[in-house]
Amino acid sequence: MAEQRLFHEAVDLLPEQKSYNGLLFPIVLTPNPEIPKLTEAFKANRPWLDSVLHRSGAILFRGFSVSSASDFNDVVESSGYEDFSYGVGGAGSRTKVVGRVYTANEAPPHQNIPFHHEMSHSPVFPSKLFFFCEVEPGKGGETCIALSHVIYERMEQKHPKFVKEMEEKGLIYTRVVGDESDHSSPVGRSWKEVFMTDDKTIAEERAAKLGMKLEWMEGAVKVIIGPKPGFRYDEVKKHKIWFNGVVGRFEDKLNNDPANAVVFSDGKPLPADVSDDCAKIFDEECVALQWRKGDVLLLDNLAVVHSRRPLITLPRRVLASFCK
Repeated sequence: MAEQRLFHEAVDLLPEQKSYNGLLFPIVLTPNPEIPKLTEAFKANRPWLDSVLHRSGAILFRGFSVSSASDFNDVVESSGYEDFSYGVGGAGSRTKVVGRVYTANEAPPHQNIPFHHEMSHSPVFPSKLFFFCEVEPGKGGETCIALSHVIYERMEQKHPKFVKEMEEKGLIYTRVVGDESDHSSPVGRSWKEVFMTDDKTIAEERAAKLGMKLEWMEGAVKVIIGPKPGFRYDEVKKHKIWFNGVVGRFEDKLNNDPANAVVFSDGKPLPADVSDDCAKIFDEECVALQWRKGDVLLLDNLAVVHSRRPLITLPRRVLASFCK
């Protein structure tokens, strides 16, 4: 069945949509009224959808008959992408809903979640992300997405010396994780949840496999990650991507020293203006997605960063699923 019969590419449905070298970001696909099931569309046109995702980095499926977590799980399964279990090393608080579906980050809705590639600090991370809007936000709560290679190019223009030093040295990330969960924090999982054990020796072994070092404290543990490269090179598209947490510094009860949360591998602090300038570039280049109930968003996790703006008016429920 031809993809033209299953999808319609909408060019005026998303006012925030951007264009880079003639390519729309994100691509917005709506259904043929005769075939509203996204599961059928995925099964019939997987290679074509893969090519669309490769070109754009993000696909928003809007107007399909997807209304529940179970429906969303069916869509994920129909994609044919292998499951990526959210397990050891993930700091964000999530709850499994059904099948391969989890809640998105359960940080309090009034908090901002900075731009990031999912699990970029880990040696193993998902290649694709699905998001689903089960309950449309009242006001605010946008999920923002941006092309990572565009961020890299602009940061290289703005701060060439910093980018060169970052590439040469790499970055070290430090965060403190408590003995107990902190539901007021975007990264509030306890170390027992992060490493899926209450045995400190096992936690240290699992951390080491992820390139992390643990320093035990009273009621908490300091997690030192890295050195990690500040970028990645896309061998297929032949460009560098901004694969780091320079603006992803979370503050909570245990982490209130953002200046030391990310440093060069030799311990040298980052220039004071880099994080603010990078955040401004993200805001300028991002698409702030105004969710509608039933929306499904598919992201290439190597090409696209995402964030969450504070929710002003309840309710909001966005679910997620990760793929290898």
